Amino acid sequence: MTKREAQTILNKRKMYLHTPVGELELVADTNGLCRISFVKTAKASDICEEETPVLRKAIEQLSEYFAGQRKVFELPLSLRGTDFQLRDWKALLEIPYGETRSYKDIAEAVGCPRGFRAVGMANRRNPLPIVVPCHRVIGADGSLTGYAGANKALAIKEYLLKLEGAR
Repeated sequence: MTKREAQTILNKRKMYLHTPVGELELVADTNGLCRISFVKTAKASDICEEETPVLRKAIEQLSEYFAGQRKVFELPLSLRGTDFQLRDWKALLEIPYGETRSYKDIAEAVGCPRGFRAVGMANRRNPLPIVVPCHRVIGADGSLTGYAGANKALAIKEYLLKLEGAR
């Protein structure tokens, strides 16, 4: 492990949150929330399990979201990806609560009108599902497609869209 990799691990903290869609592992670094993962159970890793202000705020806001009391997340985010992924995730953040967009809509929004498959791949690599709402992207025909959040991915996507009143 390089010194840089060790420093990156040392600067990350995690907490867990039980939600109606399963257990979530939330990870933050010094810049903000950097990962939300669907996990079966809390698991050991090189990242220290410790409450931080960002994680506390993320847990509070996600809890409010699942209780139907929050429509917009106000969290510092630490997103890392390719230029295309970052443009995609920014476009996802602009989809209002309770609304959906097609993969084609997002491809056009990021300046790549024929890149709907690339949008699907970028969404699949979204490190912050729910907060960066890739669940709001559906097929052009209105079908639920391509949610990579967990084993029960499409059921989770459907749950989140129903929670928001989008379906």
